[in-house]
Amino acid sequence: MRPIIRLIPPVLALALPLAGQTPFAWKDLGGDRMELRERGRPALVYNYGPQLREGAPESQRRCCYFFPVWTPAGVSVLDDFPANELHHRGLYWAWPIVEADGQQFDSWKNLTVQLRPAGAPGVSATAREALLTVRNLWQAGGRDIVREDLRLTVFPTRDGAREFRVQLIWEAISGAVTLRGATDPGKSSGGFVAHFAPAEQRVLRADGQVVTKDEDLNRHRSVEVEGVYAGKRAVVRITPDERNPGVPYQWILRTRGFAGASFPGRTGAIDGYTLEPGEPLTLAFRVRVADMR
Repeated sequence: MRPIIRLIPPVLALALPLAGQTPFAWKDLGGDRMELRERGRPALVYNYGPQLREGAPESQRRCCYFFPVWTPAGVSVLDDFPANELHHRGLYWAWPIVEADGQQFDSWKNLTVQLRPAGAPGVSATAREALLTVRNLWQAGGRDIVREDLRLTVFPTRDGAREFRVQLIWEAISGAVTLRGATDPGKSSGGFVAHFAPAEQRVLRADGQVVTKDEDLNRHRSVEVEGVYAGKRAVVRITPDERNPGVPYQWILRTRGFAGASFPGRTGAIDGYTLEPGEPLTLAFRVRVADMR
């Protein structure tokens, strides 16, 4: 039996506007894209319906991820449909192996698992935070196999940085569903990941230490990617919540601009996580985007 992980309340922002005022505004852009603005400038877009870039094959149509994400100064730090790896999409969560009913599916590259919203996102904004909540369904083999609840909490900018928290709750609907990372030797792709925009310069750091070459399966508590985008320097830090099961996670890090917290990872004792009906799994991640001089 897997432990039930309870809903974790969002952390309050440290710096607040005047009482009763909010710096945030939500806008539905059409095309199943919900944008958040802070003081009139775009902060991020949640793609709540299927997206397909012109020229990309129909098999790469996908849903339910964040892109673009901007720093407070307006630097776009992520990429979607990168030319040489079309399956990557901004900030998202996916697994190369999803097992259900004795069959193997994929929400990572081949997208034989498709996410679909059960309804439009709910959004709100106060002086303390902007919120987005939505329920998604994982569909594979002609049926719904997993129920996903997403809660996004965005905090006001402070000292040139904006932080947001992504909380995800998954529960198998009618039968066990097992999540596994890639089976390639020395890898375990699959989990909460970000694909970064092309950069003129880039530095990866794990737990504050510079990463000089591609890396797999090493455990870290946080990872950040610093880059220069069109002459502007910005940094993104991803920190899994310490209350997540299995932390600190193994990471897949690529100097070309990719960082993923692998869940459940791969060890001598672990190579998968099984979702059971009635036993939800909750994971939460903190993301910090900042401008640098």
